[in-house]
Amino acid sequence: MGLFSFLKNAGAKLWPAKKKEETPAEKTEEQKKVDALMSEVSKLGLPVSNIQVELGQSVTVHGNADTNADREKVILALGNVEGIAVVEDNIAVANPEPEAVFIKVEKGDSLSKIAKAQYGDPMKYQAIFEANQPMLSHPDKIYPGQTLRIPPLA
Repeated sequence: MGLFSFLKNAGAKLWPAKKKEETPAEKTEEQKKVDALMSEVSKLGLPVSNIQVELGQSVTVHGNADTNADREKVILALGNVEGIAVVEDNIAVANPEPEAVFIKVEKGDSLSKIAKAQYGDPMKYQAIFEANQPMLSHPDKIYPGQTLRIPPLA
């Protein structure tokens, strides 16, 4: 549990930049954003129960996960959204294991370059790709500013 920092101007665009005036019956802008964040986590099918997301100065997430990997993926799914700079993690983990390291992708990075820097072997890129699924759809589809989880090798 703790605070995780992200680049506020990088990531998935889940809500429009412009604000329109709302009638009292419509959802507030904040509730629409919370719904979009919940939808993002839901569509990834991550096994976290009792998930709740609160939006304030940061995004606060509560819930229960079986593993740190599932917990970390929820944190990344929420943090890799444009406009989100901090995720406050309050997810309880039933079976804790060693935590992954989070790194920010820099311009010119590839998963193999990151694997070489983190593991000493560029061919270990597949471990990073698998650790970031389902957020990553292809090993070549990463972008500067994105945060990735780098798991310890077994």
